[in-house]
Amino acid sequence: MNISRKSAVAYSDPADEWKDDIWPLREQTPWDISTDFPFPRSLEYDVTEGTWLRLDVHPKNGDIVFDLLGDIYCLPASAYTDGQLNSDTFSRAIPVLLGIPHDSDPHFSPDGDRIVFRSDAELGVENIWVKEWNGCEASDLRPAQAGSEELMTALQLKDEEEALLADGIRESVERKQRRLLREGRLDAQRVTNETYRWVSDARWHASGTKVVATKWYTSSRSLGAGEAWEYAVPDVNAKKHHVKVGSGQRLVGRTLPAGWDAGQYGDQQVGPEQFIWAGSDTLIYSKNTIDDGGWTYSKDVHAGINAIYSVNLTSKRTTTLVDAFPGGATRPELSRDGRTLAFVRRVRDKEALVLKDLETGTLRNIWYGLTYDLSIISAPMGTYPSFAFTPKDDAVIIWAAGKIYHVPLSTNTAGERVLAGEPKVVPFTAHIEKRLAETRTAKIDLKAVETADTQRVYAFHELRVDESGEKAVFQAAGATYVQAVGEEVVPQRVPALVPAAPYYSPSFVPGAHDLVLHARWSDVNFTTLELANLTSGVAYELTGLPLGRYYSPIACACTGLNRQIAFVRTGGDYLTGGVVATAGAGLYIGDITLPSESGLGESSIAIKNLRFIPTGIDTSDLLHTQLQFLEKNKKLLVQEPRKAFVIDLASGANEYGDYLSETLASGRMSDELVVPPPASGSKGTTPAAIVDFFHVYYAPAVKADDAIWSKPANATKGLLRLSVDGGHSITWSGDGSKLFWFLGSWLHHVDVSKLEVCAKAAKQDITTLGIECTKKLPSFQEVIVEYPSDVYRLRKEAAAFAAERYGKDSVPHADFFVITNATLVTMESGNIKSDVLHDAVLVTRDGQIEAIVGVHDAVIPYGATVLDAQGGYVVPGFIDVHAHWNGFETMYPARSWELETFLAYGVTTLHNPSADTVLAFSERFRTERGQLVGPRIFQTGTIIYGAGAASYHHDIVDLEEARSALLRIKVEGGPSAFSYKNYNLPSRASRQRLLLAARNLSMLCVPEGGMNYDWDQTYIVDGMTTIEHALPIPVLYEDILTLYALSGTGSTPTHIVNYGGVMGEQYIWANEDIPDTEKLRRFTRHDILESLSETTSRPLDSFQVFNTSTSTAKMVQKGLKAHIGAHGEAPLGVNYHAEMFFTKAGGLTNYEVLRAATSDAATTLGIDGSVGSLTPGKLADFVVYPPGVDLLDGDISGTRDIRFVARGGRIWEASTLTEIWPVPGKREPLPPVNAD
Repeated sequence: MNISRKSAVAYSDPADEWKDDIWPLREQTPWDISTDFPFPRSLEYDVTEGTWLRLDVHPKNGDIVFDLLGDIYCLPASAYTDGQLNSDTFSRAIPVLLGIPHDSDPHFSPDGDRIVFRSDAELGVENIWVKEWNGCEASDLRPAQAGSEELMTALQLKDEEEALLADGIRESVERKQRRLLREGRLDAQRVTNETYRWVSDARWHASGTKVVATKWYTSSRSLGAGEAWEYAVPDVNAKKHHVKVGSGQRLVGRTLPAGWDAGQYGDQQVGPEQFIWAGSDTLIYSKNTIDDGGWTYSKDVHAGINAIYSVNLTSKRTTTLVDAFPGGATRPELSRDGRTLAFVRRVRDKEALVLKDLETGTLRNIWYGLTYDLSIISAPMGTYPSFAFTPKDDAVIIWAAGKIYHVPLSTNTAGERVLAGEPKVVPFTAHIEKRLAETRTAKIDLKAVETADTQRVYAFHELRVDESGEKAVFQAAGATYVQAVGEEVVPQRVPALVPAAPYYSPSFVPGAHDLVLHARWSDVNFTTLELANLTSGVAYELTGLPLGRYYSPIACACTGLNRQIAFVRTGGDYLTGGVVATAGAGLYIGDITLPSESGLGESSIAIKNLRFIPTGIDTSDLLHTQLQFLEKNKKLLVQEPRKAFVIDLASGANEYGDYLSETLASGRMSDELVVPPPASGSKGTTPAAIVDFFHVYYAPAVKADDAIWSKPANATKGLLRLSVDGGHSITWSGDGSKLFWFLGSWLHHVDVSKLEVCAKAAKQDITTLGIECTKKLPSFQEVIVEYPSDVYRLRKEAAAFAAERYGKDSVPHADFFVITNATLVTMESGNIKSDVLHDAVLVTRDGQIEAIVGVHDAVIPYGATVLDAQGGYVVPGFIDVHAHWNGFETMYPARSWELETFLAYGVTTLHNPSADTVLAFSERFRTERGQLVGPRIFQTGTIIYGAGAASYHHDIVDLEEARSALLRIKVEGGPSAFSYKNYNLPSRASRQRLLLAARNLSMLCVPEGGMNYDWDQTYIVDGMTTIEHALPIPVLYEDILTLYALSGTGSTPTHIVNYGGVMGEQYIWANEDIPDTEKLRRFTRHDILESLSETTSRPLDSFQVFNTSTSTAKMVQKGLKAHIGAHGEAPLGVNYHAEMFFTKAGGLTNYEVLRAATSDAATTLGIDGSVGSLTPGKLADFVVYPPGVDLLDGDISGTRDIRFVARGGRIWEASTLTEIWPVPGKREPLPPVNAD
């Protein structure tokens, strides 16, 4: 083969200096995805089409092998003879690999005597396997006539033995042999053994002794970047051999952007993929050329994304074979003689099969009948399915539009291959048999929680402890409490000047055991510091501070009443805006005088001599930063998440105005780090504690430059794990003798002097660092903080309203709110004929729906408040199943413009599948206690993440780790914690362990779709509750449509951030005047709206969102439950209704879209006993439309034209969110986030 050397460049590999030695933290323990997880259900059906079929053609006899829904089938070459192609006869696709493992990417050896394939068999990580090939008929696992005696026996016992596995009866050696035989993998051998990285698309070397495959690397993002790795292929006739974990040889690595060094190699998110051999020492591959270091969405496919290259492994030279422009170039395949390079590219609104003659350089678009490629997304399943030339190079066999096609070729006078006739379908029929796990469901008694008079706080943070370790102070959802340590007493609410206001950031005053400093927040006046006396109940305002945002107030351990106070001032933030009081961020110190013991007549304390102290304090993560004065007021100890240092205050600033500091300890990946007050004679070391990968650890002596780390076998010397299931908000007692932390409502503490007894155990236990010893040492107690529920407050407020308006005789019925003359869409039955009620009366009481009656049957009690709907529609409150927002991470407890925007657009229930386990639940509790106005909030907590981001990463190597991961979510949310998110965990074993743990904790699994079609299919088969995001292939066919729809797994397609094309949000931005929408400007930050002013014009075919919508609609018609989830994309509120518009576009009726937004969502989330329909006994969440809005037969965009919205019976005017009942006219100001 003569490959042009034009534009050849020298090849270098920065990977030579990089070590992949951080992730995973722990190796997987033994697991078999087929036998350690139950699959009690079965599903069988026949198809004549399939989705994304990757195939190969036998090099000698022309048989086709292809994957279909995680199984591998074969079609004999007779399936595409001229006679067969021109007939109406369907060839039977012969199953050659079946079973629970997901198998794909089959490829024949050069001699056709073996196939390699990708499989997640055993541990659930995708690896390359090899098996002997004896032809289609000989490999038939379900022969119509009797096959081998062993196979027939195995098939006769199939149902019985599968039932045994489903019942949890361990598999015997004999049963395993029979299972592997009927699956077709009895003689399969491993080629690769990856337990974290995964491998795909293996291609044979001409020698038949080795393959090249794409090995996928994740960075802090979970999108894989490819590399070429070479693997030796074992002898299939030899006994099972051991393949070392991670073995293989890198052939082509990732290239780095300009300015990057080898230390950043692991951060590269883009790499080469789709490797094929060209001769003995040259590889051809495709690569994304647009993204430089960081992978991006919504790229321009017409301008081109991928290009095709070749690299000579001997000379290390790389050549561009096909440029990315125009339309890209991806999925390279080579003719048998090596002369013709075939690939696919986008051409206008078509996808072309292109041939390039490598001798003449001629390019020809020979056929425009392909499905759009997926180079626009991260596609580990391939940007296009693999295809192949026939043995004589007289045709290409390729998948397109659900079918396998035969594309005939001939040669012209120049020897170049050209199209020789009309491409024709290779008709086949395949019988699909699938074992399915039970879909993970749960029923949540939401109403019992929401209608009780009181609710509990479960998530606490900002923990601080007094000097002796006898009292702990903390924030409990916007209020400050003190708990007596070790005593079974109810926590004491810290006295406050404005009890209804949110309070945060508390600390004890050293030497004054009954004094607490904390901060009060106002959305108008920002921070006010207060000093509270726990004994007298008196609170004092600290005056003298300019308007601003202040955090972490502390007092020095000085003698007498005169003290110094320190705190940090910050600039603007997401919730409070960047408009008002943003200057002067940093550390401040001032002087105060504590009140005398009598304190008579004192109401405020002046802060005097306020001065700015230049320091290196990081103000971006003060939620996990602690301050403490040392040596009275000479020094200041700063404890940041990954660094603890001491600032020398007494020496003053140097000549440059800076204060000297000394680092005491550092954490390599820690989320929290604390050290006790330094002791004299410490000889350059200090004890330290960290939160690392969700657990609490203690190190008895660390040096400043020895970053603390908990990775097994690499952990800091002497490190001990203290937490069984996890912990957060670590802090020391003032004297440094005790370490404290929270896990949910459980306050833990340990006397560190007792930990020495576990030092030996920790040294011997390199995996869990002595937890079997240390777990016996901490003490713990439950902290119970309650607040009046919103229903309780509504009842009291309604009584006050009625008494004022109608007199005291009206009070017994004051909590009735009645909507008359309404057209109700109840969503009770899921059938439009029975769900639409005209001239109806909706009666609510005590935050619940009391009754639904006809207008002539209604008896309205005296004292009830009545609203005339004027014939307008009333529907259940909308549920956003996939909502993201950011405000819970803001350290100041401000009112949330995000939550108010959601509510103003009719969303009464939010489910966030990616949040902060502690802070987001705290936001929920603040909403329920009345500090925030917004929808009811549910969330998954911190994602269970597979990639290399320290604050999120999980390995889930055993069932105990799975249980702990879910328990950490459950304990922080209490009854409101019922879901978790598996986010691209690479091991199916890990995912199955979580599903088993979720059964015992009554939790749902809502995984990230993540653009990985193969993994998505395993999510369905393994019974995950939903898939969040659409499957990455927009146009789906009968195989996956049927499986998905009948599986019980729900779909939240999030068209707004659709895969396969430009995201749907860009369609909205381009077709609406977002920045000038009056209602949005009333609620949302204007800078966010203005950032959406300019958009790029895109042809409609770039928006694959409409194809996704069509696929979703087809599955809904088959029984799928689809949901509305707008992903929290800007603009909030509007995009929820845009998501309904996209859902409708695929062919659903308005009613079906509304059902997806209400009852179907509630059913999937398990809260349908409380919300999702207008049903007596459920919570009164509903949306009222003005007359003239035709929800059922009109334009679906009418869903956003809302008149009123009700959440738990409390009702607001939707355009302004002014309350109309039970406190008419109530509207609290939002923070000043806008400059106009």
